[in-house]
Amino acid sequence: MDDQARIEISIEQQCLWLIKNGKSTALPVSTALNGTGQKLNSQCTPLGEHLIRAKIGNRLPMNTVFVGRRPEPELYSPERAISEPNRDWILTRILWLSGLEPGTNRLGDVDTMRRYIYIHGTPDSVPMGIPGSHGCIRMRNFDVIFLFDQIEVGTRVSIYPGAKNQ
Repeated sequence: MDDQARIEISIEQQCLWLIKNGKSTALPVSTALNGTGQKLNSQCTPLGEHLIRAKIGNRLPMNTVFVGRRPEPELYSPERAISEPNRDWILTRILWLSGLEPGTNRLGDVDTMRRYIYIHGTPDSVPMGIPGSHGCIRMRNFDVIFLFDQIEVGTRVSIYPGAKNQ
C-alpha cells in the first residue's frame, strides 16, 4: 500500500483532496478572489506542481494568529476581528508552498515561495467553497490541523484550474 501522501487542489471545485494510503479525503477550501495566476503581487492562486516547503505551527493552539510566519501571543477572537475588520487572518497552521516548475511557479517573478503562498487556517466566519483569499489556499482550522498532521515537508501539491478527474 502506498503511504506517500499527496495533495490535489481544484480551483473550479474549491476543494482539496488528501490522497494517502489509497484513500482520498475531500476538504473544502477558498482560493484567490482574483482567480489563478503566477505573477508576484497578483493576489492570484498559482497553478501547477508544488511541494510543502515548510510546516509552521505544530502543536500551537487553534486560532493562533501568524504575522510573518511567527505566532502572536493573542489568539484570534470575534472581538479581535471587530477591531481589525480588514485583516486577512492567517490562523492555526501554515503549510508553505514552493513551486517545482521553473518559469511557471519557481524563480523570478512567478516564484510561489517568494510570493508567500500558503495553505492556512482562517476564521470560521470566512466562507469555504468560494474564492475569497489574497492568493493562498484557506481552510477551516480543524481541517488544516488534520491536513498538517497527515503530511510531511516535501509532500507534493498539484493545483489545477478544472475539476478533479474521479
